[in-house]
Amino acid sequence: MDKTAFSASQLRLREFLRELRNAAGLRQVDLAARLQEPQSFVSKYESGERRLDFIEVFEVCKALGITLTDFVRRFEDSDK
Repeated sequence: MDKTAFSASQLRLREFLRELRNAAGLRQVDLAARLQEPQSFVSKYESGERRLDFIEVFEVCKALGITLTDFVRRFEDSDK
């Protein structure tokens, strides 16, 4: 995968995570509280300043009230 495709995928993931948070009616500070992290944690991964590892994505899904399976399905569907 070339760097451009990787960057585009990362951008799509960040936008998708932001959309899920907004759809849940949560502000960054609300989600951060559920994750027991500072608000800057959410801000940094949504802005691309930081990447999430697999376990962190799993924890974000739990905090948003969705399963990892549902997250992956919806992420795949968002690319269509």
